[in-house]
Amino acid sequence: PEGDVPLISPAQNGLAAENFIHQSMAIIMEDAVKKATDVREKVCEWRSPEQLKELLDLELRDGGESESKILQRCRDAIRYSVKTTHPHFFNQLYAGMEPYSLVASFIVEALKPSLYTYEVAPVFTLMEDAVLRKMIEMIGWEEGGDGIFNAGGSMSNMYAVNLARYHHFPDIKEAGLSAVPRLVMFTSQECHYSISKAAALMGIGTKNVYMVPSDNRGKMIPSALELLIKTAKSEGAVPFMVNATAGTTVLGAFDPIQEIADICEKYNLWLHVDACWGGAALMSNKHQHLLKGIHRANSVAWNPHKMLMACLQCSAFLVRDKTNLLQRCHSSSASYLFQQDKFYDVSYDTGDKSVQCSRKPDAFKFWLMWKALGTGELEERVDRALATARYLAEEIKRREGFRLVMEPEYANVCFWYSPPSLRNLPDGPELWKKLHTVAPVVKERMMKKGSMMVGYQPHRDKANFFRMIVISPQASRLDMDFVLDEIHNLGKDL
Repeated sequence: PEGDVPLISPAQNGLAAENFIHQSMAIIMEDAVKKATDVREKVCEWRSPEQLKELLDLELRDGGESESKILQRCRDAIRYSVKTTHPHFFNQLYAGMEPYSLVASFIVEALKPSLYTYEVAPVFTLMEDAVLRKMIEMIGWEEGGDGIFNAGGSMSNMYAVNLARYHHFPDIKEAGLSAVPRLVMFTSQECHYSISKAAALMGIGTKNVYMVPSDNRGKMIPSALELLIKTAKSEGAVPFMVNATAGTTVLGAFDPIQEIADICEKYNLWLHVDACWGGAALMSNKHQHLLKGIHRANSVAWNPHKMLMACLQCSAFLVRDKTNLLQRCHSSSASYLFQQDKFYDVSYDTGDKSVQCSRKPDAFKFWLMWKALGTGELEERVDRALATARYLAEEIKRREGFRLVMEPEYANVCFWYSPPSLRNLPDGPELWKKLHTVAPVVKERMMKKGSMMVGYQPHRDKANFFRMIVISPQASRLDMDFVLDEIHNLGKDL
């Protein structure tokens, strides 16, 4: 033996491991798949952080625990987690149980591949390529393009900023920030916070992200964009990219991509479209007009884990370029991974395009469900979600005490609820001050009861309102009615 470590037999007992996995899968099926999607069950079993620490016994010790105890730990982890697959979870831009992508996730976890080379992930390298090609086709880039799946929409937006900058100033890769002038990028005041995060991370600086005013529907105003570009130039700065948002986080607004693309062409700016949320509308003949002009973008971020319901995470960054820009921008040619004298075509080794090394084959989750459902069913899913959101908006207009913040353009339905005690107050500062306190209390009550989850927030000068997100095909008109009834029941005494 090597010192006193016995090396004759394997350290793990294969049979015991298999048995444990069988038992855990039974728990997962019962508690995380069946119960979590049952409308009669709670969305969450609320506990305070202190209570939860106590319940979960988080301390890590020298000795291991018995199998029965570990299985109980699995049950507890599921029990006290929020069931985002529940039909009454409307809190985020993702929801619902997607069986095909769930199975794909299980397969990926069981095989443990990492997507840097064809050598270690032959099947998934090819699948990612196939999915990216199809998404590129949906965007309308007829000459093709390039892309990569990565760890979330924020990451995709960071890729866009890095690529846009490299495209304008390729020297930056070797010479660093001292090789470039003061760069300025533009985005709307409704954009996702990851745009500023990207500027901070890459040394561009958050002050060099110029926020373009939006109209009262939440869309970027093109004339205001052009004005800001001229302002930046007059300051001696160098504008290099514009981020347009297709489906903003709060209001679900779509920036006018056509007009923004005209301006980008005029000033030679990289146009990135953050369609993480709104990209799904490309699947629908009825709704793809929301993204009119997206084929003119240089890059696009699109998250199939949102409206299309692939398991988290499933985020694509797509780029129109055909000159290997992604590779040139990010490659570092690691000799132990990307040997050029391999026995197969090394163009299938896509890992050097990525800023990650280890990378999960997230595209498989989307590929398998697309295979199972077909484009037609995915289109149906989008159409149904938007029709359900429309139904909810009409219901809000009909019901006393409910008021739309604005007509929804997508699946974000924003509205206020006034309890009876406020209904006779005239519109004015006093009413809004009181209304501002309603949503947080209703939210606390719904979570402690576990009946549903709907988000709320203030926005610009507006008092707190509910932001209801409709995604899952499991949600029906009955569920929309339930939400409004429940909000009323939880808040009518306020």
